[in-house]
Amino acid sequence: MSAGFLFDGPHDGRATILFAHGAGAPMDSASMTAAARTLATDGFRVARFEFNYMAERRAGGGRKPPPRADRLIPEYRAAVAALAATTPLVIGGKSMGGRVASMVADELLDAGAIVGLLCLGYPFHPPGRLEPLRTAHLVNLRTPTLICQGTRDEFGTRAEVGGYTLSESIEILWLEDGDHDLKPRKSVSGFSVADHLETIGTRVAIWADAVLGRASKDS
Repeated sequence: MSAGFLFDGPHDGRATILFAHGAGAPMDSASMTAAARTLATDGFRVARFEFNYMAERRAGGGRKPPPRADRLIPEYRAAVAALAATTPLVIGGKSMGGRVASMVADELLDAGAIVGLLCLGYPFHPPGRLEPLRTAHLVNLRTPTLICQGTRDEFGTRAEVGGYTLSESIEILWLEDGDHDLKPRKSVSGFSVADHLETIGTRVAIWADAVLGRASKDS
């Protein structure tokens, strides 16, 4: 860990991916670690960070609930500034972390600070309830976006999300039988966690190459 970041992948990767954690698990949770290592293997520099409330938990400050997502936006901006990426930057995160990133993405895109947004298990709605939806800002999102989502994610299944109005800038990679951590039941789907991680790595690499190509033409 360096300056509050946990790094995976080469310093001169094809792009840097900044990842924030979900509401209840830290940046070194099993799912985030597996995703970061997968993307590092595919040539990305991955930087994970924690919001202050989670860092306080790690320091023994108790399990107070996370702030509202919009109140974490300044911390995400600060992480982008502190990282000072030397390769094209993609922001994102797991669940709530990806949601916060999506709320600041267009601002950072306009400033030339990022080229894209990558979300793992986007929380389209609270678990067990179909409302309130967390999609209003996604309708007109201009940042090139890839969401990797399990088809049985309790925060937004394939059937549910298929009925939402989302920006044309958003692509969704559906992972068969994946839950909110993108894990499938192999006995049901025939897929393993390793299979889905491989699919994520391959798709993110293809998506990122396309995003970087468009950004290069526009610059």
